[in-house]
Amino acid sequence: MSPDSAKTAMAGQPLAKDLSHLFIPAQRAHQKSPFKAVMGNPTLEMINMAGGMPSPSTFPLVQLQATVRTAGQDGTLSLERTQSSGTTESLDKLLQYNDGRGMDSYCRFLRRFTELAHRPQYADWDVIASCGNTDSIAKAVSLFCQQGDHIIVEQFSFPGALCSLKFANVKPVAVSMDSEGVVPEALDGLCSSWAGATPLRAMYLVPTGQNPTGATMSLERRQAVYAVAQKHDLVIIEDDP
Repeated sequence: MSPDSAKTAMAGQPLAKDLSHLFIPAQRAHQKSPFKAVMGNPTLEMINMAGGMPSPSTFPLVQLQATVRTAGQDGTLSLERTQSSGTTESLDKLLQYNDGRGMDSYCRFLRRFTELAHRPQYADWDVIASCGNTDSIAKAVSLFCQQGDHIIVEQFSFPGALCSLKFANVKPVAVSMDSEGVVPEALDGLCSSWAGATPLRAMYLVPTGQNPTGATMSLERRQAVYAVAQKHDLVIIEDDP
């Protein structure tokens, strides 16, 4: 857990459930790159060219200014080449290769927003920035599904997600819906009778403002769907528009 996410954790909350047993074999075998350890070694007494990171002196931007709106008020944000603005990094860092999890300042904002809007009920949560919704779905699915696997989706599902599944050769298995979304009894029946070559590991859902129907699950419905997922050891990949 990162220092920032640790600060947001509420006292007494449990740790998240470990779902790594549901990872596909290729993900379970993944090792941290030794290259990153070399890049972060402060004892190297040489210019480290292993990462192919360009010298900031070659960056063309020296200063940027933008008019931004915060709480209905316009203000000026100034980005300097070597100095942080207090809310974001310097240009030298913004224009450089960065951590694959996302820029620090952006992730701090996402953690704060997640804490306020969603109030995660476990202590060791964190965020990872992505290139958008479809990118996030593809990465989440790739943890639990490999080519030829099946994933549960809603009877009417988000077209962008279905395109990602098709590209990855992961086959959607639809479960019936009503005015609130997925029907828990139908989900339970599907999982109980599943006879596919590989087990069902994951389910992709849009429980709030479902796309394309607009349905939103009540708290009771969410709890019922979650209980079925617990019963059958399913990961819920929630798409929250």
